[in-house]
Amino acid sequence: MAETTLPTLTPARLWKRMATPNRQKAALAFWQADEAVDDQIQAAMLIAGQKKFRPKYVLGLDEEKRSRHLASMVSVPETIAARALIAYHLQEQRAMMGAFLDALGIAHENGVIQEDDVKPDAAKLAPAVEAIKGGFPADDVSLYLNVLLCQDPGTWHGLREIVDANGWG
Repeated sequence: MAETTLPTLTPARLWKRMATPNRQKAALAFWQADEAVDDQIQAAMLIAGQKKFRPKYVLGLDEEKRSRHLASMVSVPETIAARALIAYHLQEQRAMMGAFLDALGIAHENGVIQEDDVKPDAAKLAPAVEAIKGGFPADDVSLYLNVLLCQDPGTWHGLREIVDANGWG
C-alpha cells in the first residue's frame, strides 16, 4: 500500500481550517497591525475584487466590517494569511506564547522571542506542549504550534511529531 503524503502546511491552509469566529479575530488583529500596511492594501484589493467594491471603499470601512469581509474569505494569499496569524497571536495569545517559551527556557518579552538564532531543546518540547495544553484551549494550542511549524520549520521541526500525535496536523 502506498504511503500518502499530507499537503505541506502553509499559513493559507491554516487560515482555511480556522473556524470563522477565529478567522474574524485574526482578521481584526491584521487590520489593527501597524506594520501590515502593504498587506492591508493587498487585502482591500482582494475584498474589493470579490465583493465588487472599490478598494477605496473597503479601506474606508471600519475595522470590524473589513474584518468580517476578510474572515468570510476561506482562501487568501499566503502573505495575508501569515501576517494575520502572526498579528492574531501577538494580540490574542501572548499568555500562551509566553507560557510555552517559559517551559522551553527560551528568553522572550511578553511571548516574543528575543534571540535571533533559537534552538529549542528537543527534550523539552513535549513537556512544554503539555504545559500549555493544560491551561489553554486545544484549538489555540494546535493553531499556535502549527503556525510555528509553518513559519519556521527548521527551528520547530521537533514539534511535527507532537502535533501529529495529538491529531493537530
